[in-house]
Amino acid sequence: MSCDCCKGDGGEDLKAEALRKVLAEYRERKGALIPVLQEAQNIYGYLPPRVMQEIAGELRLPFARVFGVATFYAQFHFKPRGRNVVRVCQGTACHVRGGERIYDAVHKELGVGKGDSTDDGRYTFETVACLGCCGLAPVVMVNEDTYGRLTPEAVGKILPKYE
Repeated sequence: MSCDCCKGDGGEDLKAEALRKVLAEYRERKGALIPVLQEAQNIYGYLPPRVMQEIAGELRLPFARVFGVATFYAQFHFKPRGRNVVRVCQGTACHVRGGERIYDAVHKELGVGKGDSTDDGRYTFETVACLGCCGLAPVVMVNEDTYGRLTPEAVGKILPKYE
């Protein structure tokens, strides 16, 4: 039986072994929780509950503490993410310059809501408070690529570029 995080690709054992190595490295270190969570997310792509339970056990911490830390920081994710992360800026400048129409266009193009991923694993749709590109508003980032001065029509030309 394979887990959802590995999509049955035989990588489950490799990922579990990588996690065991991380836990062995950090087991006796004080303040290791955040680095271990980061490493676990790098291995699995997100933090499945069973991985957080294993981390809690190995670091001798209550699961509630591990879960509380993981949910406090926006860098941690609890569902599988797409290969391409689409971030729509919701900052003031983007809002004033039509950011809501860009949000709607991305939503329509991907067919998923914010925080969700497409069924094919190609995209994850997120909103952010600000991308720091106010002069280019409205702005979308796909992975590390920034697109500014967008129109809803432009969204349909940008997203298909990402496989």
